[in-house]
Amino acid sequence: MEQSVNHSFRNMLLLFCALGSFASTAHGSGYGVFTQGASALGQADAVVAHTDGPSTLFFNPALMNKLPGTQVEVGTTLLIPYRSYTAPDGSTASTRDTVFTPSTFYLTHTFNDKISAGLAVFNPFGLGTDWGNDWGGVYGGRYIATKSELTTWDINPAVSYRILPALSIAAGLDIVLLDATLESKLGTLNGDAGQKFKGNGNGIGYNFGLALDLPYDISLGASYRSQVTIDLDGDFTADVLPQSVGGKTTVTLPQQVCAGVAYKPTNKVTLEAGMRWEDWSSFQQLRIQFAPNGYGLTSALYPRQWSSTYAFNLGGNYRINDSFSIMAGYLHGWNPVPDSTFEPAIPDSDTNLYTLGGEARFSGVTVALAYGYQAQSDRYKGTNLYDAAGSGTYKSYLHLVGVSLGYKF
Repeated sequence: MEQSVNHSFRNMLLLFCALGSFASTAHGSGYGVFTQGASALGQADAVVAHTDGPSTLFFNPALMNKLPGTQVEVGTTLLIPYRSYTAPDGSTASTRDTVFTPSTFYLTHTFNDKISAGLAVFNPFGLGTDWGNDWGGVYGGRYIATKSELTTWDINPAVSYRILPALSIAAGLDIVLLDATLESKLGTLNGDAGQKFKGNGNGIGYNFGLALDLPYDISLGASYRSQVTIDLDGDFTADVLPQSVGGKTTVTLPQQVCAGVAYKPTNKVTLEAGMRWEDWSSFQQLRIQFAPNGYGLTSALYPRQWSSTYAFNLGGNYRINDSFSIMAGYLHGWNPVPDSTFEPAIPDSDTNLYTLGGEARFSGVTVALAYGYQAQSDRYKGTNLYDAAGSGTYKSYLHLVGVSLGYKF
């Protein structure tokens, strides 16, 4: 029994320490989510140095000073993933059809020509994969991950101050709430047994922004979000255990830096090029501390060895007239997961994102709609630091449909 229980914990905690990807990362790396506004999605997130709406609270809060009066925006993105697996013997599997909806709320208010403030609520990180209960055949992918869900909410108040006519800075807090439900299978003499981990936690971080207007219709922008440390408490249940076992761990969400340069060659056109850095090197290992139990389990250590990663993007916005505009963008991003710890709960890979969007404004109301196609490079898993479970080739792509509704008072 003790050997089976330890093996059960081992498989579940491999899944737990992955803290997977929200529908294949939603054009973030690791398990980052960057679908934080339809207008931004239409420009592949190249909106750090210019803005037209309150979603700038996420991308660069220093641009709030460019938003007159009081503005509010709500939105969501439909993430429609497809993920397939091909085993070494040619057998295949795919994730079940699921739609994920990371959503946003933004509120900004300009007090005077120097001070603006805002409040944002969004999903900065997340997880969503469902491989079913029998995938992987003899290669046993189901023993690492079957269904994985992780949701985070960031409550982000921020203040922006215009130091000079052309220079603004901003600062804010990130109050992050995390909830996870992770499932996999355990092989026993009597067949597969189910197992599940449910846990939650919270943490606090901070963020900064800077916006600078230069001559010749050029503007610069940069933003920073600190890492956030979250202590998770949860319970593990399994068919082979008569009762649940508690567990604690600490997860560090990575610090992030975004920067961009925008240029307006005409009053109708805005172009921006940008970059994003995510410090996934903070995810080197996961240590689990178990509550007192009768199974001889005290603690466990699992290496992750992730690395920092970059993304580069280009975006454009063409204003047809006072009411309508169209957008397009492209993003390329690298993934942080090495071959040595790659596994099916987070089959992350390098990303190419292609986007289109449109926006309409009438009497203070703004409606934006955007579409993105995210293609992931194929990824192969062989025997790594853990074992050969789930070995084979992984293919992924996503459709993203973003919509937002805004109002200016």
